[in-house]
Amino acid sequence: MQQFVLRCPPAATRRLFLRPPLPILLHSIHSLGDPQNHQQPTESQPPPHQTAPEPNKDLQFFSTTQIASPSRIHKLVSSQSDPLLAKEIFDLASRQPNFRHSYSTYYSLILKLGRSRHFSLMETLLTQLKNLHSPVTPSLFSRVIRIYGDAHLPEKALKTFHSIVEYYNCKPTSKHLNHLLTILVAHRSFLRPAFDLFRAAHKYGARQNATSYNIMMRAFCYNDELSVAYKLFDQMFKRGVMPNVESYRILMQGLCRKSQVTRAVDLLEDMLNKGFVPDTLSYTTLLNSLCRKKKLREAYKLLCRMKVKGCNPNIVHYNTVILGFSRQGRALDAVKVLDDMRANGCLPNLVSYRTLVGGLIDQRLYDDARNYMEEMMSKDFSPHFGVAHSLIRGLCNVGKLEEACALLGKFLKHGEAPHTDTWVEIIPRILLCESPGIDDGSKDMNDMMVFNHFASHFASFSACWLVAHFSVIFHMSEYGVKAKD
Repeated sequence: MQQFVLRCPPAATRRLFLRPPLPILLHSIHSLGDPQNHQQPTESQPPPHQTAPEPNKDLQFFSTTQIASPSRIHKLVSSQSDPLLAKEIFDLASRQPNFRHSYSTYYSLILKLGRSRHFSLMETLLTQLKNLHSPVTPSLFSRVIRIYGDAHLPEKALKTFHSIVEYYNCKPTSKHLNHLLTILVAHRSFLRPAFDLFRAAHKYGARQNATSYNIMMRAFCYNDELSVAYKLFDQMFKRGVMPNVESYRILMQGLCRKSQVTRAVDLLEDMLNKGFVPDTLSYTTLLNSLCRKKKLREAYKLLCRMKVKGCNPNIVHYNTVILGFSRQGRALDAVKVLDDMRANGCLPNLVSYRTLVGGLIDQRLYDDARNYMEEMMSKDFSPHFGVAHSLIRGLCNVGKLEEACALLGKFLKHGEAPHTDTWVEIIPRILLCESPGIDDGSKDMNDMMVFNHFASHFASFSACWLVAHFSVIFHMSEYGVKAKD
């Protein structure tokens, strides 16, 4: 592979791989400013690369030549994928007599260097821009602050904000403030500096808005300083800043994390009275907290009120309440919620069915559980093998072996793989029922007694297990499934 060496002063010398040789690059820059150079080469006119200056005379040749206009240099710099090569082009043009880069060129190159984490070069360009006393757009500082935030450099982001006023005579906006606050509060050690900046923002000409308050309220809630968040919320009204839906939701989430769900519900009522329509996440937070606090009646009432208050419940809200009822041994109430869900046009999903069937099994309502399990599979949902095992074992324990076998057959036809314990649960009972050598009283024996009975017929317990094992393999291979260990 051929290597091209940039012939520059020692401090700037570096090797370039797969880059155009500097003479060709410089000639292309020169041709941008000379329309005549875009003509096709003829026999009497050799191609440009044949007449380009020698590498050791590059800088001397172009130091006395106006290579292009500032707009052409801007396009060339912006088009470079390599930020360091773009910087070389920038420096080369800067050495031309009476040449002055446009602000657009500075803007593009600063962002290009910052995104590639060449912060020292980026800061050098910012200093040059400051010395030129050229007007600077606020969007440049917004992007620079964001670049420092992405690099997890909150100190440099804060320094950039202060320099907007001190050095660049540019008034920071609420957008600058909010970007910086977001970066600072992401680091717990910078929460207090962020709060100081928030309180002193008016001194810099930046006005706090609802977003500013939301950022600080969320940060204090996560830092277990709910009282400070509440003070900020009250302060919004005093300073004429109208809270939004997110403001209420942040505070409700903070209250719920502190298990103060009653205050969170009161805050929801205050929100509704002021004409706000809570979003779906606000309701999810409250429903989850009410269910965890075992206030299921309040949770169901809130679920029913959602549609009246302008927010249609979604699958997450219904599943939250179904889970709450199922966990508290109220599976029939969970069934009612599932019926309400369908009546409101919200179709149950896999989580809905699995949660409900699990709750019904826990209450030994095996027939209802079996019906919903079959409905679940009819909609092409896959039951969890643990739930399926619990249901089959429950049916077997209450003497409904035929129903258990039928359900197992539907599992296999659906392509499900029952757990090995499911087969161990059901096969001995089948053999027990079909064996004429065992009377009705022996049907109450446990699994070990069943296997011992067959072991006496096959001379050893291991032989009995082998027969059962082959029976398992036969039934499962018939449907092309494998058991879960």
